[in-house]
Amino acid sequence: MEPFKIHILGCGSALPTLKHYASAQVVELRGKFFMVDCGEGTQMQLRRSHVGFTKIQAIFISHLHGDHCFGLPGLISTFGMLGRTAPLHVYGPAALGPMLDAVLRQFCTGLEFTVEFHAVATTRQQVVYDDRSLTVESVPLRHRIACCGYLFREKPTLPHIRRDMIDCFEIPLSQINNIKNGAGWTTPDGLFIPHDRLTLPAAPPRAYAYCSDTRYMPTLHEAVEGVNLLYHESTYDAAHADRARLYHHSTSVQAATVARDAHVGRLLLGHFSARYDDETLLLREAQAVFPNTLLANEGLVVSV
Repeated sequence: MEPFKIHILGCGSALPTLKHYASAQVVELRGKFFMVDCGEGTQMQLRRSHVGFTKIQAIFISHLHGDHCFGLPGLISTFGMLGRTAPLHVYGPAALGPMLDAVLRQFCTGLEFTVEFHAVATTRQQVVYDDRSLTVESVPLRHRIACCGYLFREKPTLPHIRRDMIDCFEIPLSQINNIKNGAGWTTPDGLFIPHDRLTLPAAPPRAYAYCSDTRYMPTLHEAVEGVNLLYHESTYDAAHADRARLYHHSTSVQAATVARDAHVGRLLLGHFSARYDDETLLLREAQAVFPNTLLANEGLVVSV
């Protein structure tokens, strides 16, 4: 099974602390690398993560609060200094487009690559990126400004060939792709071997959902149903539910409720308020609702 990993670069909230960086992640899937949000300090965290700058092929921005996008201009500038030539695709709310244009004109002239901006509608769930390996969907969220999460879905793979059956019936290599795509095999003496005897089922496709800043949404579980890993902001503990509602954020209990109702594999908490020196309280509260919960932390790499 090919790697599907989440590299946590930053999991703090808006107020800087000495413990956490602002929001940023890298999604690694089948040799491709995608950045999700790009707060201040992202470049330093990329260095520490050993994810090469030149490997990033697209960046997905959830919303235009600084702790999720202030690192983007500097990162683009660095791409230029590193001699990048491949296009950089940036996805985000429509309002990001003019801001990005202004930054490029002021600070990033002479780039040897193009920055291609794709406006994402934050009010409906839709596929915003599609290639042979995966799709990325937008997930509408409820924050103080236009905001969406992103859902990374691996595409199904072909079944696995049983080497013992290939050897047993002396099937030529030229027929392997045909068998993977559903064909059987007839031996020289006329014996037909059906496809399902020659193959093993492919591993189920995996999915990862990134739910950035959002007020608790009772219907959000429908959009992320059954994903292997859910990242959900958990800015506050349950005692600060009123504050979460006021600022359009979620508590750890609310994040766990979404995970439970969506029947996800695991829940990853993040976007912690600066008030917490230790997020163990948030973890305990979430695990009381959804036991398979873990805390994000800079440098953490989670396999999906």
